[in-house]
Amino acid sequence: MLTSLSVVFPVFAVIVAGFACGRLGLLGPTASSELNRFVVYLGLPALLFEVMAEANWPALWQPGFMASFAIGVVVIFGGTLIYQVARGRHLTDASIDGLNAGYANVGYIGFPLCELIFGRQSLALVTIATIMTVSVLFAVAIIFVEIGLQTERRAHRLVLKIGKALIRNPLLVAPLLGAVWSTFHTPVPEAARTVLHLVGNAASPCALVSLGLFLAASHRGGRSSRPVAMTLTVLKLIVQPGIVAICAYGIFKLPPVPAAIVVLLSALPTGTGPFMVAEFYKREAVVTSGTILFTTIASVVSLTACLALVGHIQN
Repeated sequence: MLTSLSVVFPVFAVIVAGFACGRLGLLGPTASSELNRFVVYLGLPALLFEVMAEANWPALWQPGFMASFAIGVVVIFGGTLIYQVARGRHLTDASIDGLNAGYANVGYIGFPLCELIFGRQSLALVTIATIMTVSVLFAVAIIFVEIGLQTERRAHRLVLKIGKALIRNPLLVAPLLGAVWSTFHTPVPEAARTVLHLVGNAASPCALVSLGLFLAASHRGGRSSRPVAMTLTVLKLIVQPGIVAICAYGIFKLPPVPAAIVVLLSALPTGTGPFMVAEFYKREAVVTSGTILFTTIASVVSLTACLALVGHIQN
């Protein structure tokens, strides 16, 4: 438990710091939104570009690992979206709910946790999961969000409006440009890399502070959203790693270490990405903040149980 706590605690501590700043009035009433806009337009695009531009694609080709992680994400994200839409939820809100349930915090927690447990050789696999989460899943979710927001009935005009919205979205443009850059097999210039690193590293802490500020402003009115957030928490911390474990150990029969890594990554709490989307589009922010908070706190226990279970299976 100390291993899980040592990695998860800083995440929770930064959220609490943001919450305290909000309750004490140390930051202005628009601080949460403005911090989130910085993350959406500068911090996260820089991080996504850097990840995609510097990815070693041949080394990252791990079909069984990728399939196991992807199946868990698709089942949880897609299942939640379809279920919520069938219940009458708006497509935009259902998409964000699906993102809450399937978006693991692989970037902020996955790297230090796996390096601590499995060593630096595990970081290539964590990179795969990071790309699949922050680029692929994020892009798919935003596409569904944009489709849900459009009200144009004519098919060709609807496609045109969605296309324009996607082209203007920095969270889609940045990783695409990074992928294009990587095809030239040219390193990012050192000065540009330093800028990307500085700005990209600010994305997670700013998003966590923004989340804390939002919780401070909305905690009194969030009771009705708690059942939904708790349900999404169960899907994220229990159902998703269960599905991935079946795939990794039963279907694809991965070697012990990659199987343990993919299960552990799928069991991570919800990252800040869904909150960036929810706050940016002003949809489902209360549910999203609650899900991130609940999964982060509960993951201390769930990750410890996951580590124990994986160790038992390997033995």
